[in-house]
This record gives sequence, C-alpha cells and structure tokens, in this order.
Amino acid sequence: MPKRYTPNDKWSQKAAAEGYRARSVYKLMELDEKFRLIKPGMTILDLGAAPGSWSQYAAEILDGNGRVIAIDLTEIEPIEGVETHIADITDTKALDAILPEKVDLIISDLAPKTSGIKDIDQWKSVELSQTVLTVARDRLKSGGKCVMKVFRGGDFDEFIKDCKNEWKDVKTYQAQASRDRSKEIYVVVY
Repeated sequence: MPKRYTPNDKWSQKAAAEGYRARSVYKLMELDEKFRLIKPGMTILDLGAAPGSWSQYAAEILDGNGRVIAIDLTEIEPIEGVETHIADITDTKALDAILPEKVDLIISDLAPKTSGIKDIDQWKSVELSQTVLTVARDRLKSGGKCVMKVFRGGDFDEFIKDCKNEWKDVKTYQAQASRDRSKEIYVVVY
C-alpha cells in the first residue's frame, strides 16, 4: 500500500534548501543522469514549465551556453538564463512567434488538473503527452530528444505502442523522486 501523502516531504524540503522551486527538479536530474539529456550549446524547450524548477536546472547545466525557453498557461516568475512565456502549447501561431527555430531537447513535466477519477486523469495525461509529441514532431531537430511525464493506466500501453511506431527509440523511467503513490512515469523518445 502506498504511503500517505506528505505535502512537505524530504524532496520538497531539499528543493527549498537548495533554492529550487519544486521537488520535481530531482526527477529531471535523474532523467538527465540516466539519458544524458542536457549539454551546453543546446536549445531547450520546457513545456508546462511552471513553477520553473526544470528550467532552473536546465539553465544551470547550460551555464550561459545555450537557450532555455519555458512555456506555461500561467506566468512563471523570472529565472536567470530562461526565457519565460505565457502560451497554450496547442496554439501553433503562438509557438511560432515564441520559437521559430527547431530545438535540441523538449522537456515536459506537464500533468492535467486532476479530478480524483483515476481513469479520467490518466486519459487526460495521455492526451497532454500526445500534444507534447505533436510539438516535438514540428519543433525537434533531427536527433533531438523529448522527455514527458505520463500517468500509467488503461491507455498507457497503447500510447507507448504508438510512440514506438513513430520514434526510433522509446524509453520509460520511474524516477526515485516520484511520490510512492504516484502513477507517473517518464517517457523519453528520440
């Protein structure tokens, strides 16, 4: 049985102590270590970026040698070395205006507003991930990678099958920093 939800767990406390905006930064750190995602000189697009911990980490790794563009429906407080934009990732014209060129890496920790109904939340998660893949098809450079969060459930296997039909490599990863009760898993395509 999963542990009880703890809003200010050790990961949240560690993030606050280290100056990160959210505990989710440790998930990206794990993914980066496992898949060697972020390299100096890259252009990185962070979709659903608020509050901005993934963008913070990416900017730290780039250390001024590259570009991080963070997009969310809500305002993101300024982050040194990160361009922040309010936009809907389904709005192609808005994305064209923000980012006319292709990127090396797309990172997305997007999640739907949860309803508490697991099947609906999981389906919405897959739907968001399909949108991230649409952006990746249009905006990812050849050889680029896309990392996204998906909730496991009834639609997950079909989503992975669709990814494998389109992308050369598809990997999944369960982050140690994810909450015990979470159904989230990260999918990396390239």
